[in-house]
Amino acid sequence: MGWMIGVVGLVVLTAFLYWQLILAEGAYLGRRVVVLLYDWSARVYDRIKGYNPGYEQWFLGLPLTQALADFPAPWVLDVATGTARLARTLFSQSDFHGRLIGVDLSRKMLQQAAQTTQAWSHRLTLIRQDAGQLPFPDETFDAVVCLEALEFMPDPDQVLREMVRVLCPGGVFLITNRIGKDARWLPGRTYKPEVFEAKLRALPLEMVHTKLWQEDYDLVSAVKAGARKPRGMRRLEEILRCPHCGQPLQRIESAFHCENDHMFPITAEGILDMAR
Repeated sequence: MGWMIGVVGLVVLTAFLYWQLILAEGAYLGRRVVVLLYDWSARVYDRIKGYNPGYEQWFLGLPLTQALADFPAPWVLDVATGTARLARTLFSQSDFHGRLIGVDLSRKMLQQAAQTTQAWSHRLTLIRQDAGQLPFPDETFDAVVCLEALEFMPDPDQVLREMVRVLCPGGVFLITNRIGKDARWLPGRTYKPEVFEAKLRALPLEMVHTKLWQEDYDLVSAVKAGARKPRGMRRLEEILRCPHCGQPLQRIESAFHCENDHMFPITAEGILDMAR
């Protein structure tokens, strides 16, 4: 009888770990576990996902480029950038003339991103930082994107608020909503389409539109309410802020500093490390 109880216990433990580590990707175990899992899988992440470059360009790169056609030299923020899939497809568009900042907490994923985007390093900045505290002033970006990641954030609502905060009025908002059979294994982290749309409209976003994108995700687009303000070319130093005190940052050699002596190093791969 004892061995049967042991077998049942092992099965239950295996099922629990499969749920927590595979289906939920550590979301209920805390931010450190999520980051650790992504660090472990960084080298094979793109292979696991099996991204199709043509598919990415048709459904991500081309529509976003067209949406930003009237923005001169647009700045795009990619939250949870991972291996920089969005950067790769955007920079492959001949009509995209903007710059992109990719934010993520996984060092290994950012290192992979740096390797795969070397040809565009002059137009891409990779930052290691928590998406719940974006180091930028209000109304900074012409587009803000978050793909296949919101449900794994410790506080999804805070991340949504931050993304909208840094998006300029009239700017493009693009995000995924987890659907499909596995969504039920992420209680409190996934939403029915109409519920998610209502959540976005309350931020406030308008022209919210959901379309089926993949078996496990809807792709939701929106525009931030308000009139767009014309703006000229901006340098990276003009839009970076210290996540601790909110002061502007200045680059000195291989690090960024604020007037309160907070310092954020730039790694050998060119990644700006702002996370503590």
